[in-house]
Amino acid sequence: MTSTSEQTKRVVVAAPRGYCAGVDRAVVTVEKALDLYGPPVYVRKQIVHNRHVVEALEERGAIFVEELDEVPPGATVVFSAHGVSPAVHAEAAERSLKTIDATCPLVTKVHHEARRFAAQDTQILLIGHAGHEEVEGTMGEAPERTTLVQSPADVENVELPEGTNVAWLSQTTLSVDETMETVTRLREKFPLLMDPPSDDICYATQNRQLAVKQIASHGCDLMIVVGSANSSNSVRLVEVALDAGAKASHRVDNAGEIDPAWLEGVSTVGVTSGASVPDDLVQGVLEYLQERGFPAAVEERLTEETLTFALPPELRKDLRRSAVND
Repeated sequence: MTSTSEQTKRVVVAAPRGYCAGVDRAVVTVEKALDLYGPPVYVRKQIVHNRHVVEALEERGAIFVEELDEVPPGATVVFSAHGVSPAVHAEAAERSLKTIDATCPLVTKVHHEARRFAAQDTQILLIGHAGHEEVEGTMGEAPERTTLVQSPADVENVELPEGTNVAWLSQTTLSVDETMETVTRLREKFPLLMDPPSDDICYATQNRQLAVKQIASHGCDLMIVVGSANSSNSVRLVEVALDAGAKASHRVDNAGEIDPAWLEGVSTVGVTSGASVPDDLVQGVLEYLQERGFPAAVEERLTEETLTFALPPELRKDLRRSAVND
């Protein structure tokens, strides 16, 4: 029988949440490469920004490295979902590495836009976070023509010669609202600012932020975001929840990082996860809440996601060849 205290409590889990098409493609790429070529398969940087995913792939024989000089000549290396610069591709060729590019196609789109604007003699204002792998890869497409803008406050420091053709691009995992605020300020300063052909913020990032807004704006006492600390889109979800009205919001890698004190006096808990998070970690959080007197979660779905991406062409070719030889 449900207790009175349980009746006053609610747990709402957001949908969509967790894996997006680009993350799923990248993780499956490493798994298929291990199956096909056998371990070790090297991966430059974390394939996706989630500690648990990386540890699981390491157990299967993936070796994660920071730079290509850690990879033996002739070995197989996978580039992460965040993308790499042309200089990294060139270095891989020099070292005779077999490369599999698991860059998310939506990041590849931004790289194409950067090259196109640069070829048109246009200065690019890239909205993003310094040091993030995706930003480093995009800036590497046209370093002499790209200026990084990290926040709306940064706009006042952007100086360009009068008459400069100027366009904006963005990291795909940013806060939609903050990005558009930055674009608005840039346009006030550069009225002829050109837009990319389509919004750079990826569909999954937008959907997860909108789903969190929907829950946070309806009397949410606490939003728990499952995701790793280096996951930009997970960190943004914490901020989005607070901006949308959640009384508190915290990011955890898994249920073991929840502070029981967060639950004191709390009636409604929202739960979501970043785009690189396996759903079993979310289920662990929901079980944790149930063990502490909260009812089973109800799912609040914003939209269905049906997009899928094909595996990298170089891997597909080897898989086909292997199937023929079998």
